[in-house]
Amino acid sequence: MNFLMLGYAYQEGDVALDPSVPIKNAHAEIHSTLLAYIRSLDMWGKSGKVDLIVPYAWLSGTGEVGGEERSRRVSGLADPSVRFSVNLYGAPALSSEEFKNYRQDTILGVSLLVTAPLGQYDSSKLVNIGTNRWSFKPEVGISQALGRWTLEGMAAVTFFTENHDFYGGKTREQAPTYSLQGHLIYHFPRGIWAGLGATFYTGGRTTINGVEGDDLERNWRAGATLALPVTLQHSVKLYGGTGVYTRAGANFNLIGVAWQYRWGGGL
Repeated sequence: MNFLMLGYAYQEGDVALDPSVPIKNAHAEIHSTLLAYIRSLDMWGKSGKVDLIVPYAWLSGTGEVGGEERSRRVSGLADPSVRFSVNLYGAPALSSEEFKNYRQDTILGVSLLVTAPLGQYDSSKLVNIGTNRWSFKPEVGISQALGRWTLEGMAAVTFFTENHDFYGGKTREQAPTYSLQGHLIYHFPRGIWAGLGATFYTGGRTTINGVEGDDLERNWRAGATLALPVTLQHSVKLYGGTGVYTRAGANFNLIGVAWQYRWGGGL
């Protein structure tokens, strides 16, 4: 089965900057869209999928540099990514007809998200949309159905390559970021579902030209999602999130909407 997703999100809040960057009280508004193609896979009898994600963003920010307020407006492609996922236990590859009678119990799966440094980037500017580095995020997740409720938990670590063209011609390194997620989902009749989630991040300390920064992340975020099927092939998803506690890094509010179209697999 194939999926096409088109999304829009609005993000507002504090911008995450390295201690070496001479900017204070940074604040930004970001409007972003994404186009994603998702294809389900039969991987030796196990269900899997591949996601190709291409985002685009418009950023407007302000901050203080040397005691003077500066502003920055920029738009462009954000770093695209590809994710490979496979369920190792509890979710066999099924046709659309077989899926109608499938009832979830326990599912265990893994994924790998790879992000490429192809987004807008200008090393002479303090704020950019792209990151000018690769990242790799392996993740393991478990899902347990309890009647109309589903409990989910995920653990991940994100590794970053060096950015050798950071602001001012410096080299920027970042330690791995570790994250834990938990979701509580309720399934209504007619395919409607709603979920609450929380995420904890830690790690991610940066080093600029060998000088370690005081920016160890230890942050909490919370969010909610509502999914509404429109027809057999079309669905809409509304979502939002906010920072609960931020030690270092970005602290922002987020709202978004996504439309999904699916085809193939006997539909």
